[in-house]
Amino acid sequence: MYDKLTKSDIEKLQEEIDHRKLVVRPKILKEVQEARAQGDLSENFEYYAARKAKGENDRRIRYLENMINTAIIVEDHSAEDEVGLNKKVTVRFEDEDEVEVYKIVTSVRADSLEGRITPNSPLGKALMRRKVGDVCRVKVNEQFSYNVIIEKIENTGEEETDKIRTF
Repeated sequence: MYDKLTKSDIEKLQEEIDHRKLVVRPKILKEVQEARAQGDLSENFEYYAARKAKGENDRRIRYLENMINTAIIVEDHSAEDEVGLNKKVTVRFEDEDEVEVYKIVTSVRADSLEGRITPNSPLGKALMRRKVGDVCRVKVNEQFSYNVIIEKIENTGEEETDKIRTF
């Protein structure tokens, strides 16, 4: 996997693991036991639903633990006036004269609909380490690219509103 995560990302992932192990898992196990006590398991929908929920919870725990174990810890080393991790960037699309605000975040916090993009996205790659006034060429693929102009950079830090994606 080798996701690039901040220390804060890892803490939030660990919080989810702990919650799933200490709160969700006991609740599901109780549901499995109650469904099993109802008798004939061959036609017991509640039993199969509880077993399915247990499997999904256990898979999510394994996924998160693997993500933490294989993570590469990243920190932002950009200058105050440069685009970097956890900074909001106001850009103007040159062709459309439209203004948008994006925040550069790690992959587990990314949500393009909320304006949170990764440094690995085409726009993120074009913006990283650039400064206000720079014209950036965003290359989407071999046939399509466009220009954006950086109008403003804000250092926001990692905010509680930047939710970790769940699957």
